[in-house]
Amino acid sequence: MGCWALGGQWGQLDRATIEATLGCAVDAGINLFDTADGYGLGASEEALGRFFAGRRHQFLISTKVGYWAMRQGHRLAYTSPLHVQLCCEASLHRLRTDYIDLYHCHLALPTQAETEVFLTAFAELKAAGKIRAFAISTDDPDAARAFNCDGQCAAVQLDYNLVNREAEKNLLPWCADHKIGTLIRTPLAQGLLTGKFTAQTVFTDQVRESWNTGEGHKRFLARLAEVEKIRTLAAGRPLAAYALRALLEQSGVTTLIPGAKSPAQLDDQLAALDLEWTAADTDALTLK
Repeated sequence: MGCWALGGQWGQLDRATIEATLGCAVDAGINLFDTADGYGLGASEEALGRFFAGRRHQFLISTKVGYWAMRQGHRLAYTSPLHVQLCCEASLHRLRTDYIDLYHCHLALPTQAETEVFLTAFAELKAAGKIRAFAISTDDPDAARAFNCDGQCAAVQLDYNLVNREAEKNLLPWCADHKIGTLIRTPLAQGLLTGKFTAQTVFTDQVRESWNTGEGHKRFLARLAEVEKIRTLAAGRPLAAYALRALLEQSGVTTLIPGAKSPAQLDDQLAALDLEWTAADTDALTLK
């Protein structure tokens, strides 16, 4: 489960709703929860820490470092491994744990110097037992290759959905060839593939408010047209479930991390697991 929404940047959530959503996820058997220190200035990590207190060992926690305070205009420089290690200590505190299962570099396009800083920090944190494995969140194959220079990169978190299939050309096959896991973020294209939006939709959250005007709105309308084509392929099946199931059928996909702001949203996503899927569905997407 993706936990960006728990930081409040997709609209404010009260504690009861957050805990009900996480409870629904646990009851459904979901065992991996992905967050980042920058999601709501640590609010998402804090929510997970509260909810999993006393049973943290039963679940896998994935978090990220690199964009702390970016939305506030004060992103850290990360010029030393000590900066990464300090952020890790803060995440451990917020998560109420003494280890992180998967720790990502959140920088999508790190420079060579930044890559060296993060890799050095991750190696030291792993040796100290504070992280179990490391990854990078990027859509750039060169950045992924640089992070796997010693063959130790465990996973890549990447943007992939039915309106953005760019990863099929290079990054997904590369990860599969190198036995690197993939965490698929935005598998519903930030809500587009729920099929609930129209050209008149007005977005009030921090993440999508740029979709309301200018070039952002033009891109939104173009993607809406793509969604309608995909709705035709779904042939009456719930669009969100269809969109998620299609990705689960894709070679190179390890896990999906759709976000949810309520138990109802999560139930809509879980329907993907029971959705009927045939070879004809796969063929239709291959020909698209």
